[in-house]
Amino acid sequence: MLSCLQVTELCSRELDGPLRRGERLGLGLHLMMCSGCTRYRAQMKALRQAMSTYAQGGAETAESAPDDDPPATARSR
Repeated sequence: MLSCLQVTELCSRELDGPLRRGERLGLGLHLMMCSGCTRYRAQMKALRQAMSTYAQGGAETAESAPDDDPPATARSR
């Protein structure tokens, strides 16, 4: 079975292109048993998606974001 270190490497490579069949099988087996690596993989995918959206100009800046939740000091008591 693959170690967590090997799985993190595969997760990174998976974002750049397809893995070989044996790598996919080993990755899937490890992810079924390791919640830490499963969370790592999900976070890597979310981070990549966020950065892709940002690079395409789809992210709001702090100045243009609506102020839905005022700071705690400004809230009424």
